[in-house]
Amino acid sequence: MRVLITGAAGMIGRKLTESIATRASLGEREVSALDLADTLVPTAPDDAPGGLRLAADIAAPDTAARLVANRPDVIVHLAALPSAGAEDFFERGYAINLDGTRSLLDAIRAEAHSAPYHPRLIFSSTIAVFGAPFPDRIGDDFLAAPLTSYGTQKVMGELMISDYSRRGFLDGISLRLPTICIRPGKPNLAASGFFSNILREPLIGQEAELPVPETTRHWFASPRAAVGFIHHAADLDLARLGPRRALNMPGVSATVAEQIDALRRIAGEKATRLIIRKPDPKIAAIVAGWPRDFDTRRASELGFRADAGFDDILLAHIEDELQGSLPVNART
Repeated sequence: MRVLITGAAGMIGRKLTESIATRASLGEREVSALDLADTLVPTAPDDAPGGLRLAADIAAPDTAARLVANRPDVIVHLAALPSAGAEDFFERGYAINLDGTRSLLDAIRAEAHSAPYHPRLIFSSTIAVFGAPFPDRIGDDFLAAPLTSYGTQKVMGELMISDYSRRGFLDGISLRLPTICIRPGKPNLAASGFFSNILREPLIGQEAELPVPETTRHWFASPRAAVGFIHHAADLDLARLGPRRALNMPGVSATVAEQIDALRRIAGEKATRLIIRKPDPKIAAIVAGWPRDFDTRRASELGFRADAGFDDILLAHIEDELQGSLPVNART
């Protein structure tokens, strides 16, 4: 089959591309062609299937038609302006996250005018579709009422995908991803970045700042788990979802203290001493309005699986990003 990944140069896009190259498949089906698109030309491992490598803005008028011209069987739509950017740049957020998504859906519908075309569409959504106040655990029937522009744009995308699927234009599913941790790379300015920083940096012997109380609880999944969700969604019989095409993905609910305890078990007390407590009331206030825990019974019954706990999240990061062992200067 032919696969298209939008946002392929992002973290999940890169890891999904690497996974497809390693497995030579998406889910259980062999991938014969792999099209990759992002604002920068995406790269792929040498053993990845050939295909389009396109630098293009998903919000530009002609981009979507170019992306579906080769009629990919599965489209993984990851392209987005993330939360902080969507809040700071209002018009750009709507152009990419809403208009870009609608353009992609309409390009699929237009492509079917010449000959039948009905691709699988996997949409990367977010737990930001929910807004406070929250119950202790958010269930599958909890109201999606976002309190950010990003969450609003994503829930609009979910609704369109459900409607276009209902009308028979495509076969779509929206995956509401937990906060991804541990994100590889360098620290960034995202409000959620510290969740990864306080683990990633101490694992390589570097200090990291903690701006919130250790009692802060949040909902997490590893990059490895996120890629696994997409592989599973590629094979799933979406008729089982009925008209409700958006799913809360499983994850790990943990406090910052539980994160640190996992770090201590995996890397020792020396690593935890590298976490510098530096309270930041602004970040603490933002994080206080985020979901903390989910009951993901529906996704679990459909076969989606996440990490067993934070120890597994750390071990996956060490295996995937640190060649399976800690640097000498980080060892106990």
